[in-house]
Amino acid sequence: MNNQELSDQINVSCQWVPQVKEEMGKVLVGQADLVDRLIVGLLCKGHILLEGVPGLAKTLAIKALSGCLRTDFSRLQFTPDLLPSDLLGTMIYNPREAEFTAKLGPIFSNIILADEINRAPAKVQSALLEAMQERQVTIGDTTYPLPDPFLVLATQNPIDQEGTYQLPEAQLDRFLLKVTVSYPSREEELTILDRMATSEPIYETKPVVEMDTLAQSIHLVNQIYIDPAVRKYIVELVHVTRYPAKVDASLKNLIRSGSSPRATINLALAARAKAFMDGRAFVTPQDIKLLAHDVLRHRILPSYEAEAEDVTTDSLIDRILSRVPVP
Repeated sequence: MNNQELSDQINVSCQWVPQVKEEMGKVLVGQADLVDRLIVGLLCKGHILLEGVPGLAKTLAIKALSGCLRTDFSRLQFTPDLLPSDLLGTMIYNPREAEFTAKLGPIFSNIILADEINRAPAKVQSALLEAMQERQVTIGDTTYPLPDPFLVLATQNPIDQEGTYQLPEAQLDRFLLKVTVSYPSREEELTILDRMATSEPIYETKPVVEMDTLAQSIHLVNQIYIDPAVRKYIVELVHVTRYPAKVDASLKNLIRSGSSPRATINLALAARAKAFMDGRAFVTPQDIKLLAHDVLRHRILPSYEAEAEDVTTDSLIDRILSRVPVP
């Protein structure tokens, strides 16, 4: 398939993207960046972590997205007393047959809403890790494949809030994006007031995307062209997170650990998804810059010195982006 044919197919196939945005706009006010990132996750079959204080519509956004798709959806409320078997399933003894049979848990769905994921204990996080990376679950001696697609869309409150715990770095690295959800503007909050200050607010969306359409779109995303210069730009950005002193000596003592190669892969994949959403058959450096914060913010560990100076991970990424030449 040549570039023109691919471009024509993308222009036809991406028509569902504005339909999803319009449908989600019926229950969400503002949060355009959040909606964009959720659609990027769909197109990449990648897990997404949403972080923000309570009440910013994180859970509502995920439920609204799932309502736009004709697919299976499970909501899991993570609590300190949650057990791995509550998530994955367990073996149940059948006295009539004198044998154990597997009862599969709610994780066997296409889209999983892991609500307040950072309130669950370490055993549950470890059980979720295999599902997120391998797309499979082991119960007893048997391994069961998870549905395709399988996405974990998780929410968490900031870790300085009561009853929350830092997720392990290995698990954080499995998330394609970590999206920070911010407060609405005054105008948006007025709209929220007008729309939601009623005993019967609108929380439901209707299906507008078939799974076959989504599968075709994912196939096209994987064919989107990335120029060698843009590929080198992606690698350089991630490389600088590991050796920041090469571009800025002041960054040397502010980053304890840089991003893994998974960041390189995910940044390229997310940029392809963004290009598809815009109806393009190629990735631009602006796609990379637009998604760099969401891909890198949970993969960079600031040093104790950075924390003492109130230097945030986002500000470190800003400085890296300003130092690395754009092709």
